[in-house]
Amino acid sequence: MSQKQRIFFWSITAALGGFLFGFDTAVISGVEQSLQLLWGLSVWEHGLTVSIALIGTVLGSMLGGIPTQQLGRKKTLFWIAVLYLAASVGTALAVDWSVFLIFRFLGGLGVGASSVAAPMYITEISPAKSRGRLVALFQFNVVLGILIAYLSNFLLQGVAGDSWRWMLGVQAIPSLIFLIAVLNIPESPRWLLLQKGKVAEAREVLNMIDPATAESTLWALQQHAVDHPKTARLFTKQYSTPVMLAVLFAVFNQVSGINAIIYYAPRIFEMTGLGKSSALLSSAGIGLVNLIFTMISMNLIDRFGRRTLMKIGSVGLILTLALVARAFYVHDFSGMTVPLLLFGYIAFFGFSQGAVIWVFISEIFPNEVRASGQALGSFTHWLMAAIITFSFPYLSERFGGGNTFLFFTIMMVLQLLFVLRIMPETKGTSLEQIEKTFVVH
Repeated sequence: MSQKQRIFFWSITAALGGFLFGFDTAVISGVEQSLQLLWGLSVWEHGLTVSIALIGTVLGSMLGGIPTQQLGRKKTLFWIAVLYLAASVGTALAVDWSVFLIFRFLGGLGVGASSVAAPMYITEISPAKSRGRLVALFQFNVVLGILIAYLSNFLLQGVAGDSWRWMLGVQAIPSLIFLIAVLNIPESPRWLLLQKGKVAEAREVLNMIDPATAESTLWALQQHAVDHPKTARLFTKQYSTPVMLAVLFAVFNQVSGINAIIYYAPRIFEMTGLGKSSALLSSAGIGLVNLIFTMISMNLIDRFGRRTLMKIGSVGLILTLALVARAFYVHDFSGMTVPLLLFGYIAFFGFSQGAVIWVFISEIFPNEVRASGQALGSFTHWLMAAIITFSFPYLSERFGGGNTFLFFTIMMVLQLLFVLRIMPETKGTSLEQIEKTFVVH
């Protein structure tokens, strides 16, 4: 196996956590209405059923930095795979609402922890020149998981008996593949050296990554180990810039409305007059568009940089969200107007925020606080996702689709200002060099 193939295999293995993240996130859209009818759920109980995984995700992301720092990136990914497997089997076999909630919550823990561990692992084993593309594999797998979940829901909707059990249970197959594959990747060389002092093992992995830069990277890491403690407090003036960047980036990611649209896509399409089957198929279309534009972004992120993609995407998000808001205000639901606008919205999101967030947050923190910094970014992202997903049915019913989408539009105007005025560029720069730029010494 060549050097490039080896790194790609390691990256795609870690990114399988992203595939399961995406599948677990989107699969609920095909079963939420069936579960509401099956268990006679109130509006509050229904909101909890859809958002319970996100509550687990918030907790998993908040705590995910602890095992990645203490156990290592590889062992953490293994236990994430175990959580995914348990959640897929448990929800499929759930005998009542409370059992279902418990296993959905466990799946959420896996999603939250994977959003910390997987991008961090890929960042730490990637050469600087291809780091953006390799870390973006995580987001590519997230959207691939979303697409497969939508397609799976569409294909399984007519299965005899409780089709929702099949929709949820099929996730056990990729969970098992992830579990086996993660046993065949090495530990992060940065964790080996900086946390465990294992110089020889770190050198061996660095040589597998890039023999030409192995010794210089090892020297830089050893210098870093001398100058910095193994762990440091994240919330100090020294790290204020990366903390501010991570929090703002994560907030903007969710106030774009992305999770509301992914979770409630069939319901939104039904609001515009499409039948249930057409709504499910249109949701699969959203997944396909997301996948295509994430692939495009992956191939451009190291060439044009993170900021360029974010500038283009922000403008596109503002336009498409504003037009969706207008369609709700004037009740213009003729033909495929709203579905096409939402496809455009997803295209711009996949091209910008979707692909850039995990790359950017995993790059901007120095080695000694990367685990806690990545956890902060992921926690902020998922806390906002939980709030928006939980409140979307109420907000859209109380204030109408027009006002809800207008709010998302205004937030994207603020995101554009953030990108133009504050967001720095990180492409093609080593992690140690980025640290010198962002950290106050």
